[in-house]
Amino acid sequence: MEAVVFVGLQGAGKSSFYRERFAETHLRLSLDMLKTRRWERRLLQVCVETGLRFVVDDTNPTRAERRVYIEAARGAGFRVVGYYFRSRVEECLRRNEGRPEGRRVPAKGVLGTAGRMELPSPDEGFDGLNYVWIDGGGGFVVEGWRHEDR
Repeated sequence: MEAVVFVGLQGAGKSSFYRERFAETHLRLSLDMLKTRRWERRLLQVCVETGLRFVVDDTNPTRAERRVYIEAARGAGFRVVGYYFRSRVEECLRRNEGRPEGRRVPAKGVLGTAGRMELPSPDEGFDGLNYVWIDGGGGFVVEGWRHEDR
């Protein structure tokens, strides 16, 4: 049983990464898709009760926001892996502008998330933690967390 928690700004590539790496194996929990925290929490509960692998595809900028998913998953015996999407605010704003109009996030939303972003840490309860970024060719690069990043 595995729970995956994404951490990153809007426009950092989280949903594209999910589709590329996890769509065939993990259920996607996304506030963009589910629209309310109530529905998100209900689906989270179903996942932990049934042992269904899942990915939390949201920004999750603070330890407090991540704690909800980490505690629920660990309490049910899941292995919890985090992916921190390293990206520059300017790049995220540019990618966000390239989205269809109905899917764009207001720039102040991206900037607000950037202002609240807390670097994840293994001591939050992650069993594994990784960096992800988009390379020059538009592909994803994944690198393991370095101990000096704590």
